[in-house]
Amino acid sequence: MTAQGFALSEEHRMVRATVEELLHRLRPQREAYFHAIFDEMYFPDELWDRMAELGLFGALVPEEYGGTGLGLLTMTIALEAFASEGLGNTMAMVTAMDTMAIVRAGTPEQKRRWLPDIAAGKLCLAFAITEPDAGTNSFRISTLARRDGDGYRLSGQKAWITGVDRSQAMLVVARTIPYEEVIARGLPPRHGLSLFMVDTQAPGLTVQPMDTVGIEGFRQFFVFFDEVPVPERDRIGPEHEGLAALFDALNAERILTAALCLGMTEFALRQAAEYARERRIFGDTPIGAYQAVQHPLARLTVLQEAARLLTYQAATAFDQGLPSRQVGLQAAMAKYLASEIAFEALDRAIQTHGGNGFVKGYHLIQMLAPARLFKTAPINNEMLLNYIAEHALGLPRSY
Repeated sequence: MTAQGFALSEEHRMVRATVEELLHRLRPQREAYFHAIFDEMYFPDELWDRMAELGLFGALVPEEYGGTGLGLLTMTIALEAFASEGLGNTMAMVTAMDTMAIVRAGTPEQKRRWLPDIAAGKLCLAFAITEPDAGTNSFRISTLARRDGDGYRLSGQKAWITGVDRSQAMLVVARTIPYEEVIARGLPPRHGLSLFMVDTQAPGLTVQPMDTVGIEGFRQFFVFFDEVPVPERDRIGPEHEGLAALFDALNAERILTAALCLGMTEFALRQAAEYARERRIFGDTPIGAYQAVQHPLARLTVLQEAARLLTYQAATAFDQGLPSRQVGLQAAMAKYLASEIAFEALDRAIQTHGGNGFVKGYHLIQMLAPARLFKTAPINNEMLLNYIAEHALGLPRSY
């Protein structure tokens, strides 16, 4: 798991070595972890705690608030490593993206209140933007935060919200000006969006499980807000102008999604290569000697290396504080390529295994749905291609 030609700092190399050493020590428990994740749909608390002990949740938190401040590239390297062992942690990614919204747009008081617990692994965060009638076009969300004294009352519904049952709070994107009013006033659609940190146990907040697959180890939910009280001090960023902080968070989300996909690709290719070296069907020749088997795996290895370079480059640009649009283009490219090859790698690994690819003990078939999901979420790859066409090629928008 190295990006050839990409110069990692000594600190980053130490982080990678430390994470890999931990994962090596955890290998005897891996089957138990797989059982919990894939059969019981419960990501082990122990793995979250081990990440916290290594200080990984503090990577995005400045030192003054109890973190290490090592940056997004550190978390990228760590999540890739965990996913390469089949232990990708979606809620670590979501918590990290929410953390960036706080770091980039939070007040000093908010940072003092939330960041130390995030760095210590004590605060797991969900993210709520998608609604039943507003997915790709997030400007059309209707969840409304209306002013009520010195705070807000939050009403509306979200959908496909991951890990609410495992989170202490969630970052909610809501309208503080209804979409119809924004359009009627001739304002840009992005106006009137605000960010709020909402306690998952707040009065008026209820959840309903969704019957989904794809995020193994965590469940997804409908979330209902019925006049949920939110104090003003829990709004992150300026009222009506939450988009800037949101873009920072979404860029981090796409980069870390790419990291998870890279790890899944590594897992699939390693499993496929190990099997192909040993499996013999005709005489004493392993199937890995046949070009029909080895060439697809070699091609995916090339694409994996390209995706890793894109991902590390995007994370570095994020850490350097480059403009959101510039980071966004790199993040879009990284997420697109990494998610495309993750699904292809799982599919090819299953094909390499033949009938054994459908045996649960090889842990490939259970990962096919999560790999496929990342082509659709957290943003679908068609929208990423739209973004790349517009911002890299100067082509007109079609929507």
